[in-house]
Amino acid sequence: MKLPLAILEERISAAMTDVCGLGDCRAIVKPSTDPKFGDYQANGVMALAKKLKRNPRELAEEIVEKLDVADIAEPPEIAGPGFINLRLKADFVARALLEINADSENRLGIERIAQPKTIVVDFSGPNIAKQMHVGHLRSTIIGDCICRLLEFQGHKVIRQNHIGDWGLQMGMVLYAMHKAEQRRSMGYQRDPETDLSISLKDLETFYKETVERSKSDPKIAELVRAYTVNFQKEEKHLPRLWKRAREITLSTCLDIYDELNVTLEEQHTRGESAYKQDMPRIVEDLKRSGLAEVSDGAVCVFPPGFKNKEGEPLPFIIRKSDGAYLYATTDLAALRYRVDELKADAIVYVTDSRQKLHFEMLFSVARMAGWVRDDTELVHVTFGSILGDGGTPLKTRSGENVKLKELLDEAVARALKIVEEKNPDLCGDEKERIAKKKRIANAVGIGAVKYADYSNNRTSDYIFSFDKMLAMDGNTAPYMQYAYARIKSIERQARNRGVDIETERTDIDNLNLTEPAELDLAKYLLRYGEAIDAAATDYRPNFLTTYLYELAQKFSAFYTNCHVLGAGPDKRPTRLLLCDLTANTIGHGLGQLLGIEVIEQM
Repeated sequence: MKLPLAILEERISAAMTDVCGLGDCRAIVKPSTDPKFGDYQANGVMALAKKLKRNPRELAEEIVEKLDVADIAEPPEIAGPGFINLRLKADFVARALLEINADSENRLGIERIAQPKTIVVDFSGPNIAKQMHVGHLRSTIIGDCICRLLEFQGHKVIRQNHIGDWGLQMGMVLYAMHKAEQRRSMGYQRDPETDLSISLKDLETFYKETVERSKSDPKIAELVRAYTVNFQKEEKHLPRLWKRAREITLSTCLDIYDELNVTLEEQHTRGESAYKQDMPRIVEDLKRSGLAEVSDGAVCVFPPGFKNKEGEPLPFIIRKSDGAYLYATTDLAALRYRVDELKADAIVYVTDSRQKLHFEMLFSVARMAGWVRDDTELVHVTFGSILGDGGTPLKTRSGENVKLKELLDEAVARALKIVEEKNPDLCGDEKERIAKKKRIANAVGIGAVKYADYSNNRTSDYIFSFDKMLAMDGNTAPYMQYAYARIKSIERQARNRGVDIETERTDIDNLNLTEPAELDLAKYLLRYGEAIDAAATDYRPNFLTTYLYELAQKFSAFYTNCHVLGAGPDKRPTRLLLCDLTANTIGHGLGQLLGIEVIEQM
């Protein structure tokens, strides 16, 4: 089913072309910000009038005379200097809802995109031998949501988890692992290459201790650099140690992805090391083309327009003077692989805003080298920081980054307390009640953390607060999950009263939308596809959470003003259908697009 906004955009644009005789006329139809002006507003007339040097209101009148939307909307109204306001007809809304109800693909009547692309999405990107911390949360879940949105639209999405498994930090980890048996002062008696009991926490301790020692001991620092270079040359036993560190790290990361209900799997992992054979070629190709040059012993590219604070050209370093490669090299190799081998039409990188300059230079160098087509989209999706109560980056009391696993565990534990307080009498025997409470707590706790992030503008910082994100009112996951469960409870009540709701919803061939609250909810249900398109186009999950929250509020107004189970035979089928479509929309938005579990009883 084509979205109402798309139909209006198409028809008004055609009428504009008919009136002015120019091609590429855009109606610029948007939802009205104030319901008293209708449901949609076309804003493109003013720009067209300026181009034609005509009075915009007079031009709008001519366009409306040519416009045929009688099957969709009430007669258009002209407002202000040339806005065209439109209000959907109740019978059109009714037909559209019936079409959604008949959709057997669980797409809620939303069509797939006409011209799908192959889109690579680079997100999460943890580092080997380090536990994921709160700083990885946003990249991981925002990237996952972007993948879900694009796939639902019909694009081919290729996930890439570009893990850090190649740079200087690997030299530190490998040095520490190699010396662990020999350095009893570090407190480790085990062989890190073969001992399966070594944890990611152990590896992180190895790393931190080596960092501190290298700061105070120049000889250790030099050894670490040598380990980095030797590892990258695959010398001696270092690749075996690296493989063990990688296995330990990824196993823990995959557990966290599973807990977050994130669609990243081991097969999507392609880290910096995957491009080890390509990096020398990257350097040589850029040197051969004249784009790279040696500066102070390092090989650099100086893309135009980038300068340091002193106004000097800013280097994009692709090989250090000691022969080691950097993020710039691996990112260039990954970009070229994604274009050449994965056939990407677009590449989306999801990282924090502090990497803005790096990606601007990366994209510039790739285009200078001719490694991407002119129509290949390179997108850097940035996000802000997660802050503590004081407005500074969220840290532990000791000043360390909060471990993501610990944060999620606390969210679930807090949610369990709320479940036990709010609903201590879940049905079933004791074992079953405990299992239900744990499942609800997990859905609410993890959902609360994810939804709180999604509901904020991704480019903004936000203050992390368990109390706010677990609140049962406001734009939170618990509120949305409760809204879904509330609708499902209406269906259970109907069945308990002997109502055959499936038959009533299936056999209905005409909707009775005479009450304002019914029509308002019905119209808003038709805008779900618009919210998805907006969220996918701008890579902003908050557009979707805002829609879902407003839908839940409109349902609440509908349920307050319109009896469902007590309605007569002329009204009950329509209202049961509105309940069902609202639950399906909330469930789809939370579950399929945001990866937040919905539950039928809270």
